[in-house]
Amino acid sequence: MTSLRFLHAADIHLDSPLKGLAKHEGSAAESIRTATRAALDQLVGLAIDEQVSFLIIAGDLYDGDWRDYRTGLFFASQMGRLYAAGIPVYLLHGNHDARSQITRRLTLPGNVHVFGSRKPQSFEIDGLNVFLHGQSFSQRDVTDNLALNYPQPVNGAFNIGVLHTGLGGMGGHENYAPCSLAELINKGYDYWALGHVHRAEVLNTRPHIVFPGNLQGRHVRETGAKGASLVTVENGEITDLVPMHSDVVRWAAVTVDLRNATSFDEVLDRIRDAIENAVANLAGGRLLACRILLRGRTEIHEQLLVDGDPLLSEARSIALGLGEETAWVEKVVVETEPVISPETMEQREDAVGDLLRMLQGAGSDADLLSRLETDIGRMIRRLPPEVRSAVQIPVLRAAIDRDHAALIAAVTPFLAARLLGGQD
Repeated sequence: MTSLRFLHAADIHLDSPLKGLAKHEGSAAESIRTATRAALDQLVGLAIDEQVSFLIIAGDLYDGDWRDYRTGLFFASQMGRLYAAGIPVYLLHGNHDARSQITRRLTLPGNVHVFGSRKPQSFEIDGLNVFLHGQSFSQRDVTDNLALNYPQPVNGAFNIGVLHTGLGGMGGHENYAPCSLAELINKGYDYWALGHVHRAEVLNTRPHIVFPGNLQGRHVRETGAKGASLVTVENGEITDLVPMHSDVVRWAAVTVDLRNATSFDEVLDRIRDAIENAVANLAGGRLLACRILLRGRTEIHEQLLVDGDPLLSEARSIALGLGEETAWVEKVVVETEPVISPETMEQREDAVGDLLRMLQGAGSDADLLSRLETDIGRMIRRLPPEVRSAVQIPVLRAAIDRDHAALIAAVTPFLAARLLGGQD
């Protein structure tokens, strides 16, 4: 059997809308907006430079239905580059780009081979003795174990299974096309090219069962290096598997220790040091998109809670000061603690103490809970369903879930901070 190399990618989510960027201007925000396209461009360049035998895309090429044809045209142009280089592409559709999800279609170059969605399909690569087996999603919510019906391996050939699967709900992802690791191992294939889970992981060797992760991190829950897997095969055996990073923007959660900080200026100095350290150690020469997490016990805890907007603006100014395409701050999250404990604060003989004692018992105040249910419920019902399901902010999440005790607990520190700020 001849030697070969191939690239295994998944979860490109081309032109995925990045929420919260619409109001931001500048080259950093634009780089983040176009990052999924730039990452695909990088992947295609890697395939050509490495002279791979073929490229596998194991689902979720698209994030959903195209807003217009530009998404499809961009993909077709990238596949044209591979066509010119003589590199075939084997494309499987997952839950985000299932047949039922995509209404617009374009004819792709002849080097792109798409797995059908009605039943498993096999492709043979001439001259390499390689067979690829896979099945695209016909609809978003596939709950059947597709792998069970994949064909038996072809004797004497190198067999690759291409599958978009939650594999038991790994990493909190929906368990689409559920199957077990043992089922994949026992199938007899030499390599499983998986997609859907956005964290890169080699789950098994001999046979290799691999999630390459997504091609480009899109938010702060997708931190670290992203890309595809470059696989080398010699005489039917995998001899090397290397992650090839194609991301152009790298996400990070940057923790800033504010223990014993006594002034706003000191906070800014520590934020600057933390961002500079993250750029040097986490960005890998790419634009660093980060969320700043402020932690530790500090006497200016209340000021930080109250001064959210100035704090975010200052953090973004610090990032811009490092260079236009060096760092960008998505959000500053205040998770600090007051020097004086909440229990001690409740014992104060002033308006702050009165407020905290009142809120402590608010969860059992039937009249207050009824008013919350009416007033906040009216606001929540006006939110679109997709917004209600996606909200992660604790205060809003508690309101949407009608968890009034959690809602009161979440707003208490902010109310106390406002009152303390007014006393200064």
